Amino acid sequence: MSTRPFLRLDNIRKRFGSIVASDGVSLEIEEGEVHSLLGENGAGKSVLMIMICGMARPDEGDIVYKGQLVSFASPRHAIRQRIGMVHQHFMLVPNLTVAENYILGQGSALSVISDVDTVHRKIRELSERYALNVRPDAIVEDLSVGEQQRVEILKVLFHGIDLLILDEPTAVLTPQETDRLLSLMGDLVKDGKTVVFISHKLDEVMRVSNRISVMRDGRVVNTVKSAETNARELARMMVGRDVRTELPRDPKPPGRVVLSVENLACRAETGLPAVRGVSFDVRAGEIVGIAGVSGNGQTELSLALSGLLSVDTGRVALNGQDITGLDPAAINARSFSHIPEDRHKHGIVLPLSLSENSILQRYDQKPFAKGGILNRRAIGEHTRDLIKRFGVKSRDENQAIGALSGGNQQKLVVARELARNPDFILVNQLTRGIDIGAMEFVMEEMLRQRDSGRAILLISTELEELFAICDRILVMFHGEILGELPPDRNRLDELGLLMAGNKETAGTCGVDKRSLGRL
Repeated sequence: MSTRPFLRLDNIRKRFGSIVASDGVSLEIEEGEVHSLLGENGAGKSVLMIMICGMARPDEGDIVYKGQLVSFASPRHAIRQRIGMVHQHFMLVPNLTVAENYILGQGSALSVISDVDTVHRKIRELSERYALNVRPDAIVEDLSVGEQQRVEILKVLFHGIDLLILDEPTAVLTPQETDRLLSLMGDLVKDGKTVVFISHKLDEVMRVSNRISVMRDGRVVNTVKSAETNARELARMMVGRDVRTELPRDPKPPGRVVLSVENLACRAETGLPAVRGVSFDVRAGEIVGIAGVSGNGQTELSLALSGLLSVDTGRVALNGQDITGLDPAAINARSFSHIPEDRHKHGIVLPLSLSENSILQRYDQKPFAKGGILNRRAIGEHTRDLIKRFGVKSRDENQAIGALSGGNQQKLVVARELARNPDFILVNQLTRGIDIGAMEFVMEEMLRQRDSGRAILLISTELEELFAICDRILVMFHGEILGELPPDRNRLDELGLLMAGNKETAGTCGVDKRSLGRL
């Protein structure tokens, strides 16, 4: 490993309007290392990296790469200097082949197109070299999410980069795909590459990194060697206090069936089938998790249960009453709370105040209204109580919720929905966008709700979240429930196989393979 910094950032500052994304960041990346940037959503990790790869320019500060002061005008400019980034949201054209995506947008496209065989051969060579299993003639939209990510990584390697930046690359992967990706990082370093790994997952960062820089509020708060730290210390750096990484959860027998779903089917907004004959129950006093790679019908299932998406066939019953096809207001009135995946679309109204958002479904109910007149005093007291109990950081209850961070918006949504004391709680991506400290709090609150007899359905792409608080975990693949497992980390491999659609595994996990239909 070279003693000269391969990449050095000096006092980098970047603002987007009133938001300070990078606040005087200084950082050194050494040649031939895996250097992880660890931090919560909004900490400034991705913004820092897009300035390195030419998608934005710093307002102040210097970027020194291979000993030279640089300023990249575009990603293409950065690629020419052998810097490439694989983004969290892929940048591929779905209806083109892998090879066509590699050619697209390159300055030398015409000369490359004239020798397509050479492009195909180079893709195959790199694919074999790094065990990526990418076919140059495959149509991108026909590939799984994990395969598309391999295409993105190979696309960057295709251009001969020396510095590879990976932005939250495991967010869309099964456990097995995650293991392969982490191994790939080691192979790339052995091959002389330098890797920057952006993540918020402590275990993955500890597994793969040589050094770790922790970011919080647009600043680097510390850089440490992975061999000289642990997950607890890293969590403390991320939030500024001690955080419990394990939550106590007492096993208890569940009670009566609260939510019953029978052969439910619905379509996505595109008109294509999204949920295919799903059946399951959720009982009082239990948390049932739904795992799966994003895009396998979880979003549509959540919207259908809450009345936000039409049901094609099947039945949903709450406390024995058929609620299939009812509108969201009618479903909510039957002791149903919903913490949505997209809070901006289905959870809050950004221009309205915290007080107004705290009573969105109860604005015409006592004690918040009487005779069509709002009781501002009662609303204010209610909102201040939620702010205090859930640690929502705001100026006061009259502040527009759109001015809050995503984490504080999420905490108010959780607080509002739990304050209704529902029999059933539907949660989609509980901890998305909130810091580890808030994550600990909301997961503890879910366990308290479970212990008080609530029935909870938790949909999440974060397996650690499911393992931490669920009593059992269902796995969705291509819109079907493929199996059920206990929250046992020793069975992570089985869970990963189910997430990848392995039918043989499904036959051992409580699902009759004959009922799986087309997979």
